[in-house]
Amino acid sequence: MIKSFVKALRKPTAQGRIGGDNPIAVLDIGSNSVRLVIYERHVRALTPLYNEKVACGLGRGIAHSGELNAKGVERALTGMRRFAMVCELTKVETLYVLATAATRDAKNGAEFITAVQEIMGVEVQILSGEEEAHYAALGTLAGMPNQRGLLGDFGGGSLELAGLDGDNVFGGESYTLGAIRLQDDSDDDALKALELARKQLEQSPLIRNQHLPEFVAIGGTWRALAKLHQITHEYPLSMVQGYRVDAPDMLALCDHVLKRAKKGELPEEAQSLSSNRRTLLPFGAAALKAVLEIGAFSSVKFSALGLREGYLFGQLSDDDQRADPLLLACRDYSLLRSRAPAHSADLSAFTSAFFTQLRIEESGALKRLREAACLLSDVSWRGHPDYRGAQAVDLVTLGSFVGLDHAERAYVAMVLAARYNGLKAKKLGHDHILNLCKESHRDHALTVAAIYRVAYLLSAAMPGVLNQLSWLADDEKLYLCIPKGLEFLAAEKMIRRFDQLASLVDRQAEIRIN
Repeated sequence: MIKSFVKALRKPTAQGRIGGDNPIAVLDIGSNSVRLVIYERHVRALTPLYNEKVACGLGRGIAHSGELNAKGVERALTGMRRFAMVCELTKVETLYVLATAATRDAKNGAEFITAVQEIMGVEVQILSGEEEAHYAALGTLAGMPNQRGLLGDFGGGSLELAGLDGDNVFGGESYTLGAIRLQDDSDDDALKALELARKQLEQSPLIRNQHLPEFVAIGGTWRALAKLHQITHEYPLSMVQGYRVDAPDMLALCDHVLKRAKKGELPEEAQSLSSNRRTLLPFGAAALKAVLEIGAFSSVKFSALGLREGYLFGQLSDDDQRADPLLLACRDYSLLRSRAPAHSADLSAFTSAFFTQLRIEESGALKRLREAACLLSDVSWRGHPDYRGAQAVDLVTLGSFVGLDHAERAYVAMVLAARYNGLKAKKLGHDHILNLCKESHRDHALTVAAIYRVAYLLSAAMPGVLNQLSWLADDEKLYLCIPKGLEFLAAEKMIRRFDQLASLVDRQAEIRIN
């Protein structure tokens, strides 16, 4: 019925989609939930096309019965019938179905897997604990290139650990310390769950033998803890990806959650979380407290990418894996939303030449962020003139970019806010977001924005103009060199902005006609 209905439909197309490859999907069958994510295409910078989960609790009670929860199985299979239709409707080319702790450990797991395969039409891959750890670690590196630390993926039925060292993944351990498993094994006593977690994790070779300063946390319950921390600290961004907290601060939050749990309560701020996550929050706090104390980590960083993204990342070529996910995603945005995507290359060269002539040193990290800002500098041109800056800032700070932390998001946002709204602090707006930008990066961001403000008046956002111009500088003056025949580019408004740019670098502006 579904397939015959879908075959009668035309292939879905849209101007807002990147052409070429067909969608790819991963169905992740966990102990707490079953989630389908369909990605626009299989590339280094994944873009979710569809994302839905069913909170079914497959692993509920498995420690005592040895079987998947019957009601959970029914909910999961019902959800998968809808997932199968969605995959057909979106023309998914390849579907991967991954099963983790609950299915792996259950006596009736094979029966469930057979039912899943009949519905989804593909073979289910049952991952070992070590494989879960490996792919979760790869997913972290997919979103946080060059990350160092110990990774923990806290699911419903198990906790996986792996080491991260740049682009290297090592180790791979699995413990029966998932949120549902801890709740069941502790008879719903979070303090008892803390002792159970300590007892297992004290035996971890990875925690004992590796001296890594940062713990990287994955998993819905731990992400809920991160969101709770953001709410209690009135943090301006609600996204978890790249959110870093000092370990003592996170331990204080865990203690607060456990203290309230002892009284049968939750922190008031937890009411904003989903009901499913709220009930498991104390057990996430127990496991995270045990990890941070035993490992003596200095900080904890949260990742929204994990097993699904890691599985797809692992299938890419070495060259694709080494590509920069931030710049790739920004190029896609530029292609979809800029007036002339090729202009960003001119703008990048124009800004780079400015810093070279002024002998202003740029770190590799700042060059990369400048390149990202160049690619995004024209994506809000369709907006109302009074709100283009706000749209650009929202795109950067709320977009699903990976490969950058929150301070770096704020840097790019500051460049775009100043590009549209002007260089004066009172005109920038978005103080709550822009204050996340590092103080040492602010002057650089404003200088880049000031160059943009000159460049867009010169080029009208079209390629082929900026590459005919050049910069010169001495100790007193900044020269914008314009070829003969293009003198008319030195318009009044552009000259005013050129004066602003020169003043930022303590020089006088002068037009030179070659």
